[in-house]
Amino acid sequence: MIAFDYLPKGLNAMARAHRVSTMSGHLGAAVVAGYFIGEQHPDLDEKVYDGVEAELERIIRGESVFSPKKDAALNAPAMFEPFPKERPKHDLIDGIAEALSHNINRTRESGHNVIFAAIAIRALKDHPDLATPSIVDGIRKLIAGFDNASPGSGYYGKEKGRIDGRKVSLPEDDGDPSIADLQQMANIVVDDLIHHAAERREGFGGPWHIINHAAALAELSQHGYRELAVKGLPAFREHFRLFRTVPDVSDEKGPETPTADAPLTPTFWIPEKIRRERAHLTHRIKTIYGFDTLAELVMNKDRRNEATDKLRYLM
Repeated sequence: MIAFDYLPKGLNAMARAHRVSTMSGHLGAAVVAGYFIGEQHPDLDEKVYDGVEAELERIIRGESVFSPKKDAALNAPAMFEPFPKERPKHDLIDGIAEALSHNINRTRESGHNVIFAAIAIRALKDHPDLATPSIVDGIRKLIAGFDNASPGSGYYGKEKGRIDGRKVSLPEDDGDPSIADLQQMANIVVDDLIHHAAERREGFGGPWHIINHAAALAELSQHGYRELAVKGLPAFREHFRLFRTVPDVSDEKGPETPTADAPLTPTFWIPEKIRRERAHLTHRIKTIYGFDTLAELVMNKDRRNEATDKLRYLM
């Protein structure tokens, strides 16, 4: 198993992220996700848990691309420090969902508002003794920080460069269906992974965040916020459609290649083999976690298995 200490540490960092930047929420969210990988898979080889914990320690030390800059109010290790002792107040947890309700109507920074809120809500619902006023108030402030955020941006090749999502015109009919429910959403995401994982599409969080945004909506529903999750479906569709406008830039930047090993096997976590380029450190952990949540909604076992195999392109 993953040591329980990582769960409160991750929540501490999420609660302090508003003092640094909304994107520094990645640090605590990834550490919370890492803990939950152990809960989701309690019978893995100990080397997998050791490998995950080693990655979490890297995040805590400040090795993520989302770590605070030198002039920030806090450095990464300080974000994970405990708060002064307080009595938990379970009734405050709904406040995180309430903060999310103000910005879930549109795509905000590739769905990070939903991703961060959902994993915090799961952690606090499962472990309400951690729902102290300082933790909940800090996470509320983090989620509220996305109120006026853009959808993110996409990379459209050398000539066009990176374009803010607010300047991308989506066609009225691009063939993407409306999304009626969470199960349809999950099937659309899994199909996209199966058919396009080998393409190099950069922007709007890439396939990492398409998976994690969808998984977060599923998670909200599982933890008592179904109406809020359904309210977020149009924003997810907007995110997915924006992502679909981003071209495959394999010719320019090189192809995506799958890892030799699946992420829940011991050989995947051999330190010399783990990929360090781009934002793999936090995104790898969150996507292993998020994919499991999303795959539960996909009834076709063969499609689940195929998507699980394609996940190696993201690792």
